Amino acid sequence: MDLDDRVIRIADPADPRIGVFRDVRERDLVGRQGFIAEGTVVIGQLIAAARFAPTSLLVLENRLAGLEPLLAGLPADVPIYVADRATFDGIAGFPVHRGVLAHGEMRVPDASEDDRALRQLAAAGGCVVVAVGIANHDNIGAIFRNAAAFGVGMVLVDETSCDPLYRKAIRVSVGSVFTVPYRRVGSGEAALAQLTAAGFQCLALSPAGDADVAGLERPGPVALFLGAEGEGLSPRLMAGMRTVRIAMAPGFDSLNVATTAAIVLHRIYSGRPA
Repeated sequence: MDLDDRVIRIADPADPRIGVFRDVRERDLVGRQGFIAEGTVVIGQLIAAARFAPTSLLVLENRLAGLEPLLAGLPADVPIYVADRATFDGIAGFPVHRGVLAHGEMRVPDASEDDRALRQLAAAGGCVVVAVGIANHDNIGAIFRNAAAFGVGMVLVDETSCDPLYRKAIRVSVGSVFTVPYRRVGSGEAALAQLTAAGFQCLALSPAGDADVAGLERPGPVALFLGAEGEGLSPRLMAGMRTVRIAMAPGFDSLNVATTAAIVLHRIYSGRPA
């Protein structure tokens, strides 16, 4: 089908057909069915993802021609709504500089598939990241981006962490929340028990860690636990793991959690089996 035949012109911000895109900022606060992705790179990741699917797109009129290669990858039943600048911004509730939004939904997750993937990761000597109490959307998005960059096979997100599918988290992750497998776990303790049973060496990152990450070796599968900035991981949780630290200048012992994750994951990635 020709692209022009698929385009649906929208002239009124109140048009009910584009309800999922209306007042995006407010809907991020109160919750909604599905999620919103912004920008061509992120939406390209969404279109290619196995566990997620776009349900509709909203495109700025003067961006339409340049997006044709991207839009060609959409399933034929996904509507493409097009609007001029005033209408587009009126729908979203603020100026959207990227000029393209997608609404998407997660396909029904298969818990047995996740368990199988975790066992396969362990057998292959892979790496897992566990986010515990990460409530900042920028940080959770950046953690996923780092995970993608350094070959992490899965991210486990505990019940106290924010939703990786929050609009800002998706944007900061550059769409890697769609490509790095992840699952929710009830708690850090539950993740520790599951990963230990699967054969992972579990590492707790802390300024008071026993070992410097510079000397970290990777003899097999490894899981890196990350805690919230400030309180970090609980002593009770860390008691069941090996603790590691990053050497810093005297008098300073704190880094942003996503920055810390990048440093340690690079070290783990560099020490992976050849």
